Amino acid sequence: MIEGLLGLLAVAIWVYLLLGRGGFWLADQTDADPPPPPANWPAVTAVVPARDEADVIADAIGSLLSQDYPGPFKVILVDDDSSDGTAERARAAADAVGGAHRLDILRSSPLQAGWTGKLWAVSQGVAKAATTKPKYLLLTDADISHEPDGLRHLVSRAEAGGLVLTSLMAELHCKTFAERLLVPAFVLFFQMVYPFRQVNRPDHPLAGAAGGCMLAQQEALMRAGGVAAIRTAVIDDCALAAILKRQGPIWLGLTRRARSLRPYPTLGAIGRMVSRSAYAQLDYSPIKLAGTLLGLALVYFVPPALALFGSGPGRWAGLLAWAAMALCFQPMLRFYRRSPLWGLALPLIGALYAVFTLHSALQVWRGAGGQWKGRAQALARSV
Repeated sequence: MIEGLLGLLAVAIWVYLLLGRGGFWLADQTDADPPPPPANWPAVTAVVPARDEADVIADAIGSLLSQDYPGPFKVILVDDDSSDGTAERARAAADAVGGAHRLDILRSSPLQAGWTGKLWAVSQGVAKAATTKPKYLLLTDADISHEPDGLRHLVSRAEAGGLVLTSLMAELHCKTFAERLLVPAFVLFFQMVYPFRQVNRPDHPLAGAAGGCMLAQQEALMRAGGVAAIRTAVIDDCALAAILKRQGPIWLGLTRRARSLRPYPTLGAIGRMVSRSAYAQLDYSPIKLAGTLLGLALVYFVPPALALFGSGPGRWAGLLAWAAMALCFQPMLRFYRRSPLWGLALPLIGALYAVFTLHSALQVWRGAGGQWKGRAQALARSV
């Protein structure tokens, strides 16, 4: 009896996820077919915060300064107290592509209380950019490489849709076993929380963005209170999307025109990446944490347990729910060029993400939440 009820509940949840959660799993919001180009190309300034990024900064800055953008475009790198020669490598990369005259390098001032480190750096870059009054700010990370036509396509979409924020989920590094196991699911789970179709509807309250590549309308950002309005946010990209969607329409999609340069070669490396923000996503609430872990157990663990060890209707329900979750994973597996058989591993993947989420909470409780480059950024939330 209990097996049957659990199986029926799991099936009902997966039917809802497939049919009633904004089609999040279809991976159909992409920049594959951009709108026509605008009649006039507005000015854009990229702001890149960087803290000890010497291993990736040359590729990132070189890709930005190699954009085939027809309008005015410059790059501001904010060197956030790096000790590994990040600024020097960025300058050398700019020289190599003949773009040194379009690169400004700012040395960040000491981190102010009440700010996360990244947002403090970004705020200084945005303030510097405002002096030349660009229409758009390209907020991108130091570990993101952009295809030469990337900015052109971003601006075309923003201009055509009157968008105040145009964001692309960069293609993540996916080569090692750990990455192949966990990275496509990371994007799937992000889409489950922030279904792109709902984010992209002006009449829907949900807002989300991907911090690696965000084109923000400068005036809209100022109306929303600037970067200071989200200064304590750990999940800063979605916080930015929330304040900007109040100013106008936003758009979020998948892309191959921006890709992450940062490898996560082991399960531990990916776990640390997820743990930085997982508990923040739950508003640092023990009740939400308990509910999330219980929900993960029901959604991901119960179906295979029933399918393998159950009997009668419970086993059939478990098999059906397991098949539904494997189906849900297929579009994202195709995007990342992975075998469809990885869909059968989603219960294991869900278990690992549950561990990462619990670890995130433990880190916050120990006073080391949001660890990044030697800073416990989750602590800023209480300031």
